[in-house]
Amino acid sequence: MVAHDLNQLAFPTLEPDQVAELARCSEAPLQRYEDGQTLIEAGDRDFDFHVVKSGAIEIVDVSGDEPRVVAVHGPGGFTGDVSHLTGNPAIIRAVTRGPTELYALSRKALREALDQCPTFSDIVLQAFIARRQLIRESGSFVGLRVIGSRYSQDTFRIRDFLARNRVLYTWLDLEADADVGRLLEEFGVGAADTPVVACAHQLLLRNPTNLELAEGLGLRRQPGTELVDLAIVGAGPAGLAAAVYGASEGLATLLLDRAAAGGQAGASMRIENYLGFATGITGTELADRAVLQANRFGARLSVPSSAMRLAFDGRYPILTLEGGESVVAKCLLIATGAQYRRLEVDGCEAFEGRGVYYAATPNEARQCQSVDVAVVGGGNSAGQAAVFLSGVARKVYHLIRGSDLGKSMSSYLVRRVEQTDNIELLRDTEVQRMHGDGHLQAVDVRNSRTGEVARLELSALFSFIGAVPRTEWLPQEIETDSRGFVLTGAAVKAAWQGPTTRDPFLLETSRRGVFAAGDVRSGSVKRVASAVGEGSMAIQFVHEYLKEM
Repeated sequence: MVAHDLNQLAFPTLEPDQVAELARCSEAPLQRYEDGQTLIEAGDRDFDFHVVKSGAIEIVDVSGDEPRVVAVHGPGGFTGDVSHLTGNPAIIRAVTRGPTELYALSRKALREALDQCPTFSDIVLQAFIARRQLIRESGSFVGLRVIGSRYSQDTFRIRDFLARNRVLYTWLDLEADADVGRLLEEFGVGAADTPVVACAHQLLLRNPTNLELAEGLGLRRQPGTELVDLAIVGAGPAGLAAAVYGASEGLATLLLDRAAAGGQAGASMRIENYLGFATGITGTELADRAVLQANRFGARLSVPSSAMRLAFDGRYPILTLEGGESVVAKCLLIATGAQYRRLEVDGCEAFEGRGVYYAATPNEARQCQSVDVAVVGGGNSAGQAAVFLSGVARKVYHLIRGSDLGKSMSSYLVRRVEQTDNIELLRDTEVQRMHGDGHLQAVDVRNSRTGEVARLELSALFSFIGAVPRTEWLPQEIETDSRGFVLTGAAVKAAWQGPTTRDPFLLETSRRGVFAAGDVRSGSVKRVASAVGEGSMAIQFVHEYLKEM
């Protein structure tokens, strides 16, 4: 989308009759403010959506060294971006300029107005998405500052957590950025204290855990203690689809994830075979839109919230979370997906986050500029990573164990890999050993057909070598296959714990009222579209089960 069109979407002007209709629809009172009054402060959690009737609202980025005006909303303009619906903290300051009249809607009132006024809904949601995209692409929005070494595993972990949760931040590399010394002195810390997280002139956190980071930044929404209709564990494509359909159909829906919404698909730089996106869509964009949809319909998302244990109290599933919190639900959907297996070679674990990665996104690519890298794996994720990295790296070695790249990769990706000049495909090749001094510098590879061993000088290796299900937290009542994937439907009929009057539903597990969808389910098709289909399909079975209660 060209910048002009994006700006038009991001900053539309509502006609006076549209403003009046919104005021009637939402029953929002007209409020009057003097010049210079702050409506929203960066970091606020519970802030209103404002529509200007007269006067103006100035939007200011306060995250850099000096405040910077990024937009001014005049009559018919409105404040906000996706944070209004997701519940995340505000990332800007909003201040009135001149005497200003406006309508203010709470998050609940805004959600109701979006449901009741379709035309208004389209304008606002498109603007929210476009505004966040403009901020990401501007290059001038500082956001949070993460200061740390490129060779620090904790620096990478913090950057990865923020990126996957779509938090805007700027990384300052100890080894490369000229401003690091000045900022560390300003914050009163030394290099040994890094990584640190700061905003504007305030030091926020020193090497926080992911949970401390989420709570310190106001990202984590408490899962709550009330009984919910549906708890979903895992916010990948299957879990997000279930949350959208469940919440839109009136189910009290809680979505939990240990890290971030999007799952493995959220780390994909280009999904080209998903229906309706002929030019492709990134995993981040897909997850962004799904999270916005789920929140719009009232689903509650809690991240990070790791499910540690599942038990049952009569007919109700009870989830115990990492912090000791408990969630009780009428129905449970297991959508925890799968994670890529670690390369079982010498040195791998020591280099994770220091040159060995399991996703290829801009977060990792920044460290691959004009250097040689390797991608290991023969599936679509590996192919997408190789093509993406070829745009930043000097050379990409693509390693596969077999001789036929088309065995498990879509044909369009095979052609792209084979036709990209700086991708070298190494067939019948396996990694044997890794080398480096604090960070990855080389790997030894062996050709299984000829026995030849070679050393590749590399700065990064990306591994996509097959997945293991995230089912270690499940009790024995939930039957799995020999590889740990959850059994459902006819596969659990013989040992099913449900009533004799019906067979288990297609996505129902060995425990009545507990369902599984997406990559975690035994026999599922490991594709984004399939996971979305299963997640949405699960809601029909949830409704059928709730009728029995």
